[in-house]
Amino acid sequence: MVQQVSAEDEVVRLCQELIRIDTSNPGDHSGPGERVAAEYVAEKLDEVGVEARILESHPGRANVVARIRGEDSGRDALLLHGHLDVVPAQAEDWARDPFGGELVDGFVWGRGAVDMKDMDAMILAVVRQRLREGRRPPRDVVLAFTADEEAGGKWGAQWLVREHPELFEGCTEAVGEVGGFSLTVPGDRRMYLIETAEKGMAWMNLRARGTAGHGSMVHPDNAVTAVAGAVARLGTHEFPVRLTKSVRAFLERACMAYGVEFDPERPEECLEKIGPLARMIGATLRNTVNPTRLDAGYKTNVIPQEATAQVDGRFLPGHEAEFFAVVDELLGPDVQRDFVHHDHALETDYEGALVAAMEAALTSEDAGALPVPYCLSGGTDAKAFARLGMRCFGFAPLRLPPDLDFSGMFHGVDERVPVDGLRFGVRVLDTFLERS
Repeated sequence: MVQQVSAEDEVVRLCQELIRIDTSNPGDHSGPGERVAAEYVAEKLDEVGVEARILESHPGRANVVARIRGEDSGRDALLLHGHLDVVPAQAEDWARDPFGGELVDGFVWGRGAVDMKDMDAMILAVVRQRLREGRRPPRDVVLAFTADEEAGGKWGAQWLVREHPELFEGCTEAVGEVGGFSLTVPGDRRMYLIETAEKGMAWMNLRARGTAGHGSMVHPDNAVTAVAGAVARLGTHEFPVRLTKSVRAFLERACMAYGVEFDPERPEECLEKIGPLARMIGATLRNTVNPTRLDAGYKTNVIPQEATAQVDGRFLPGHEAEFFAVVDELLGPDVQRDFVHHDHALETDYEGALVAAMEAALTSEDAGALPVPYCLSGGTDAKAFARLGMRCFGFAPLRLPPDLDFSGMFHGVDERVPVDGLRFGVRVLDTFLERS
């Protein structure tokens, strides 16, 4: 017998228990994997009569997919997705155990608290309550809890889309992470950022080769010099501002909320008003490249034959060709590149019945809510699901304290999510499902 408990109460426990399952993903198969978390999710769904499939793409790298039949299965289906893996955490850097799932001062602490075991818990809590109460969604809802998102989704969403596309039959819209969170603006009102776009990804290896030799002699084709020069050029280059429709829409509405005039020639002026979130939004004004790794040689007095580096490139929707043209020019003729991971940028229109359902769900819990579209500077599993023709949105609703550096919680130390935010989220998600 499943305990009759409300989603608002259960979501906190679910979030804590998910955090306590270490699913750290170092980017290869050396971590603990997602299997234990997948079994946990499948068990919670089974308790309310939902048959879930666990699909392993590699030993221990597990995904969970389930379909809940709606009142009208003839309608297009909706996908709700969340990833089970998290980035690694070093306990000595944290004020609390990153895998303790502790409840302290009104927050649930731990790795994954906002990225994204909070949303996993909210989905589970809402689904469990609705099915205990016999409330099926208006249309079919497919649930996907994926592996490997933190390393590009090769063993998770990308694998599911390639190997098991039939599991998503009929899904035309998808809702996932990094959207629906609040930003407090003047008048004690809150903007809620709904992700309608995200930058593309170009994680690249850079490589140069030269003549190996003694460190005391001059080598004009020094591989280290070639790679270091290319890295410096890339790292200091500032791409021009390109206002995509999602970025422009966010800036226009943010300026309106703050009572300042929007100037498309100086969009950075608006960012000065929005605090730490400016780091995330600012990165969506232009393409970016950040050097992240350097490697060459094995001894101080030996000139190596090869030098390598890695850079993290992100390009805006509609500007991929421009991005690579600039990158190749900056690299020069002596440095070659190949991909660690390459994936496309996404953008969808902020309109339609699903957007209306999101807005209505937010305003039902926060009458002064100001929903706005925005572009995510990072990437999500939406990139994979969009390949099946789905319109993808980020909508993991959280009402946040005005002083919380929410963007700093992603991959940062002392990651935590407010309990009140989780409870707000399940109420919003429940209403959203009812209206979608």
